[in-house]
Amino acid sequence: KMRSSIVIVSFFVIGVCVGLIRFVPDAIIHNDYSQWALYLLLFLIGVSVGADPNSIKAVRELNIRIVLIPVITIVGTTLGIVSVYLFMKIDFTDALAVGYGFGYYSLSSIFITEIRGDEMGVVALLSNIFREIITLLAAPAMALFFGKLAPIVSGGATSMDTTLPIITRSSGKEYAIISLFHGIVLSFLVPILVTIVYYF
Repeated sequence: KMRSSIVIVSFFVIGVCVGLIRFVPDAIIHNDYSQWALYLLLFLIGVSVGADPNSIKAVRELNIRIVLIPVITIVGTTLGIVSVYLFMKIDFTDALAVGYGFGYYSLSSIFITEIRGDEMGVVALLSNIFREIITLLAAPAMALFFGKLAPIVSGGATSMDTTLPIITRSSGKEYAIISLFHGIVLSFLVPILVTIVYYF
């Protein structure tokens, strides 16, 4: 499983290198092919989940507890933010806003840029990209040492799309529906929580 994480990150690094040397034509770079590839991947995961009876079984076993998973992610993220604040003495409001991006770097960085300016927007972008990359790299180890839900919580809002494939491979197909629910809830909460942090 660790090997699959290395393969995923290797492809990302190769993509960055190819982009830097301008090997790929602009027509491909400035297109939505990556988005369509993600849609296809999600469709295939959906087919796989639908064909697996263990998926519905896992949701039934968790029942109402499935709602608590996003709550646990919010609480854990908040505790992490407090720890960073105590050690680094950064502005607590900014730290909360960045943390409450939950890996949704595109949306959270736009919100924070509009409210706090470009500098904090870049911090939000990089912080949330790192959260996604860490999940992609460490998901198998998280599932092994901390339980099947750990990669889902780590992925935050990305657990419904970009980190879903590695979560499914690490935790099992039966956790895909839980991961989707978790990601959808957190994606919905990102703009709400960031706004609350700065304006209330």
